[in-house]
Amino acid sequence: MASVLKIQKANAAKADAKGKRKADDMDVDDVEETAPKKKKNKQRVLLLSSRGVTHRMRHLMNDLEALLPHVKKDSKLDSKSQLHLLPELADLNNCNNTLYFEARRHEDLYLWAAKMPNGPSIKMHVQNIHTMDELKMTGNCLKGSRGLLSFDKSFDETEWGRLTKEVFTHIFGVPQTARKAKPFIDHILTFSILDSKIWFRNFQILEKDPLQPNGPPQTTLVEIGPRFVLTPIRIFEGAFGGATVYSNPEFVSPAAVRSAIRREQSKKYNVRKDAEDAALSRKERRQRDEDELAVSKVFA
Repeated sequence: MASVLKIQKANAAKADAKGKRKADDMDVDDVEETAPKKKKNKQRVLLLSSRGVTHRMRHLMNDLEALLPHVKKDSKLDSKSQLHLLPELADLNNCNNTLYFEARRHEDLYLWAAKMPNGPSIKMHVQNIHTMDELKMTGNCLKGSRGLLSFDKSFDETEWGRLTKEVFTHIFGVPQTARKAKPFIDHILTFSILDSKIWFRNFQILEKDPLQPNGPPQTTLVEIGPRFVLTPIRIFEGAFGGATVYSNPEFVSPAAVRSAIRREQSKKYNVRKDAEDAALSRKERRQRDEDELAVSKVFA
C-alpha cells in the first residue's frame, strides 16, 4: 500500500513540474516581442515600345535592359491609342513599374514612366540619344550589377522634381533580391536638372587610377553610356491617364518646331517671288506706247 502511495505522489510531482514548465514557457512567449519584419524591395519593371521605333531607339532600349537586371522586356504594343492596356500587361507580367517608349513619325520618341496600377505616370520627350555602341566610351561595368542612383539637388526644389525622383528611384533602383542581379556595385546612374530638362549619364566607379595600379586608391568616374535628355511634358495622377498633376508650360512639341522652321524657309521664297512680281510690274509701267511712225507700221 505504501509503495502505491509513493508512486502516486511521484506522478503528482511530475505533473506539477510539467504545469510549471508550461506556464513558464507561456510567460516567456508573452514577454518576448516579435521582431519587425524587414521590408523587401520587390520592384519589377516592364519595358516595351510602340510600333515604328528606329534602330537608335531600339538600341537605347537594349542598353537600358542591360543596365537594369530587374527589367522584363515585352513585345511591341500595336495600338498607340490603347494605353489603358498597359496596366493589364504589367499585371500579367507581375510588374509594378512600366517604361513605355512611344515613337511618332519615326523621328520623335516619348518615354512614359509609370507606377502600376494606380499611378502616377510621367510623360517625357527623349532627345540627344547616344547609345553604348555609338559612344564607345572606355568605361565598363559588370552586366547585371546594381548601380547607385545620384540625383541633383535641384530635384528637391520643386514638387514635380520630388515626384519624378521618387518614381525614378523605384524604376532605376535595382532591388537586392532581383533574380538576375549580381552582388556588386560598380557603376552610378546620375540624373541632373539643367534648363528644365533631366540629363541622364552612366559612370563606372574606379577605385584605382588605371595609369598607376600600384599607387594609392583614388576613386574616379569613367563614363560608360548611354546618355540622353528627358524633357518632362505632363504628369498624370493615374497610370497612363487621369487628372493632370503637372504640365510643363515651356514645352513645345517637335512637330510645332519643324512647322516653324518650314514657315521661316517659306518666307524667303515668298519674299523672292514678291520681288519678282514687283520688278515685272515696274517694267510694264515703264514701257512706252507704240509710235505711229514706227518701222513696223510704216513698212507693214
